[in-house]
Parts: sequence; structure tokens; C-alpha cells
Amino acid sequence: MAASIAHNEATKIGRVLDRFTPGLVDRVVVVDDASTDDTPQVAASRGATVLRHARRSGAGAAIRTALEHGISEGFDVVVILAGNDKDRPPEIERLLAAIDDEGCDFVQGSRYLPGGDFGNMPFYRQFATRIVHPWLFSLLVRRRFTDTTNGFRAIRLSALCESGIDLDQDWLDQYELEPYLFYQMVRRGYAVKEVPVTKIYPPHELGYTKMKPISGWWSILRPLFLLGLHIKR
Repeated sequence: MAASIAHNEATKIGRVLDRFTPGLVDRVVVVDDASTDDTPQVAASRGATVLRHARRSGAGAAIRTALEHGISEGFDVVVILAGNDKDRPPEIERLLAAIDDEGCDFVQGSRYLPGGDFGNMPFYRQFATRIVHPWLFSLLVRRRFTDTTNGFRAIRLSALCESGIDLDQDWLDQYELEPYLFYQMVRRGYAVKEVPVTKIYPPHELGYTKMKPISGWWSILRPLFLLGLHIKR
């Protein structure tokens, strides 16, 4: 199952879904985080299963909804990707190969590995996503990773069911859930691997990103401090 997380992405979600080739995954789900535009209608018109939040809850809450749906529907693996056309669905095969052929439990897409691509990303975003966050994350888990903020990843759901990882904590509703889950999978000894992927941000006129410069980045950095200091579990 592949799940795309979206909020007010009516101009882009159609392109995301059009990139899926027949048979690539068993089901395509769009988690609509209370969009006020036609995002759910566009997604449904492309044949996706649409899960709607009644109120805007955050990216972490939307990912949680996708994972819970995958578990309840009996899927083995869920792939998470963005709803704003940053990721390339055909590259899902790279993520799944690491799970199916190598026995991985958590496969992280990396735009910075050889074979990956990040397009014309501004330097300040490269500095934050290629140096600052990976350095802190790698220091915390004592293992080198190259792209720790990339939301394009695959998760074996049995690992979540067996691990006791608590994703239902309120403080994980925004961007915190993604580094939290990554951290927990590494520290609990699950098989984790990075594979090269493409992540190309859309033109500014189409909406470059919804992440706010200060609060959004603090939301991604905060779990590293809370977990590292054992304030959160």
C-alpha cells in the first residue's frame, strides 16, 4: 500500500497519482488533512482511496492515519510519500526491493546517495537537510545516515505491531512523528537502510512547501533533543 499525505494539494495531487503505474502497489491511499480545496475530489477521481480528517491535524497525524489503515486492512508494507509531487512513485520499487529482497523493516529514501537527486534546491535547505539534521540524528543513533528528513520511506507494518513504538502520543501530530519513528526503528535494532530517491520541489508558484521556516524546522529537530535527553520515550 502507498499513502500520500496531502493538505490543499488540488493542483498537484493529480500529478502524483498519475505517476503510479498499474500494479506498482496494491492500493493507493490519500490521507487528506482537512483540505479546503478540491484535493479529495481530485484524488478520488484518480481512483485513490481517500481518508479524510475532519479538522487539520498535522503531517504526523496524517501518517499515523495511513499506518493504522494499512494495519487494519492487513497490508504488509506501507510506503509514505508527499502529496505535493516532490517524490516519484516509480521509485517505490527501490524501497520495496530492500524490504522484499534484503529483509529490511524500514527503508529511508535519500536524495543525497549516489543515484538520488534533489534538483535546484536552495543552499539553505541543502545545509539543513544534508548537514545539520543528518549529523545530529546520526550522532544520536550512533550510525551514519545521509537524509533523515526525507518523508519518502517504506515501513514493514509487522515491525510496528511488535515493537511497542507508541505513535499515539499527542506531541507527534506535526512533523515530529517522522524523525521519532526513524529513530525508534534504528535504536530498537530493526533492519534499516537508505536507498537513493528523487525529491524535486515544485515551482514556487505552485506552492514550494507548506513547512514554516522556524516552527516547522523546530518540529523536525525537537524529537532529537527530547529523545536524546530522555525527556520523551
